[in-house]
Amino acid sequence: DPNEDTEWNDILRQFGILPPKEKPKDETEEMVLYSQKEAEKPYERMNLEELKEAEDDFDEADRKAIEMYRQQRLQEWKRLQRMQKYGELREISGEQYVKEVTDAPEDVWVIIHLYRSSIPMCLLVNEHLNLLARKFPEVKFLKAIVNSCIQNYHDRCLPTILVYKSGEIKGRFIGIAECGGIYLKVEELEWKLAEVGAIETDLEENPQKSIINIMTLSVQNISAHEDTNTKSSDVMKPHIT
Repeated sequence: DPNEDTEWNDILRQFGILPPKEKPKDETEEMVLYSQKEAEKPYERMNLEELKEAEDDFDEADRKAIEMYRQQRLQEWKRLQRMQKYGELREISGEQYVKEVTDAPEDVWVIIHLYRSSIPMCLLVNEHLNLLARKFPEVKFLKAIVNSCIQNYHDRCLPTILVYKSGEIKGRFIGIAECGGIYLKVEELEWKLAEVGAIETDLEENPQKSIINIMTLSVQNISAHEDTNTKSSDVMKPHIT
């Protein structure tokens, strides 16, 4: 018997002739597995259509739990639908602004870039937003030529990035400086959008932090240098009595 606990079988197992002997499951482990199986409700394995068909087969307590579970599954389904629907930076016209932006579903963040193709910074922002749209497909990323939305809009205000939620502006970045400068990196733009709540970033800190620290250190060094020069000048001044 290969399952017998004999010295000969142990030798055969060492040479791989017999498979390793199965270890008996711990009673506590078996009880936990059994409890988990018992605690699992039948409706937790059903899709929305199956839940509707089997609704009459459950008692009142289960029906309340089923309703909560159905709402949860419905939200998950809607989120999946949005993920399939978005995922790209889409161009719209001024006529579509209300429908696509202000009248968007209340649980959807909308990021729209008003741009002019003759401005290099606008083209850079479009490139970054296109990448972010793929990374955050549950967020609606849009772009629109500024003249189709706002007439006589000044070039100095471009790029303009507006962030909407429930028809309200939750954040805005107007002009090159507010958008991050001409050397803007996609991670820096991602951080800006995360700060207003539009996306959930996996970045652990502001990518501009190191740049800010270097600039601060440079200013401190300049100030210290100027202070030293001032003191040196004071020492070298002739003492007039």
